[in-house]
Amino acid sequence: MPKAQATSTQLKALLQTSELSFIMEAHNALAARLAERVGFKAIWASGLTISASMGLRDANELTWSQVLDLVEPMTDFIGAPVLLDADSGYGDFNIFSRFVKKAEACGIAGVCIEDKAFPKRNSFANTDHTLADIDDFTAKIHAAKDVQSDSDFCLVARTEALVAGTGMDNALERATRYEDAGADALFVHSKRSTASEIQEFTKNWRGSIPLIIAPTTYSSTPTNDFKAMGISAVIWANHGLRAAMEAMEKTYREIHEQRSVEGVEGHIATVSDILSLTKTEELLKAEQNYNNPKPKGSDD
Repeated sequence: MPKAQATSTQLKALLQTSELSFIMEAHNALAARLAERVGFKAIWASGLTISASMGLRDANELTWSQVLDLVEPMTDFIGAPVLLDADSGYGDFNIFSRFVKKAEACGIAGVCIEDKAFPKRNSFANTDHTLADIDDFTAKIHAAKDVQSDSDFCLVARTEALVAGTGMDNALERATRYEDAGADALFVHSKRSTASEIQEFTKNWRGSIPLIIAPTTYSSTPTNDFKAMGISAVIWANHGLRAAMEAMEKTYREIHEQRSVEGVEGHIATVSDILSLTKTEELLKAEQNYNNPKPKGSDD
């Protein structure tokens, strides 16, 4: 049987293909498996949704080691590559390079680092957004590329210049510097209700690395428009958790009001669905094999 392609190689190929690719958010291993099962070829391990799933804010309240502890089960459970949202790198170049080495060891295919000051604030938070110094940020990129052991491991640089309101020229300057520093792809973010900033950026961008977007606020933009702009990959960045929150609260409310689960049983996953998704049958077969081994040389 041929050896499975490394997830880092899968992710790099997905970003470099001429086709528009789609990456789905997951906040835990179960969500990642569901996304993979419906056909997504890569997973976005979102800092926002992982933090929220732990009852924390998207403000570096989780340490980087905690983040890896939460994301590693994803890489154990699925075959699709995981691109990890690494916020602003958890510290200086030294801390970030150590993080990258550990992320590689966990089977993570790539990390994305954004050019915000530490501790970061979510892009959609109603606050001012302070950008990192360009030289400091490019130092993190250089350090990460120097320590990675897998040449296909992807370092995605994310510029928040448009979110911070520092202007298109600053966004383009940062993007150029990040590519020159060795970034494998560029994530350009906008929180406008239309894709106008993204369109303007792509018209003026002269770089050659793949471009990634997350159209959370400009979701009504036709997907074909992104391909026409030269976008390589679209991240659906938070929709799994948002859908789960809505569905769970609705179900909880109905059970609470009706004091019964009878009304919801036909509208939710079965216990058998959970057992199937978590491959319980494989465990039962293994138990039979290991707990009742056949004697060597037995034909029965």
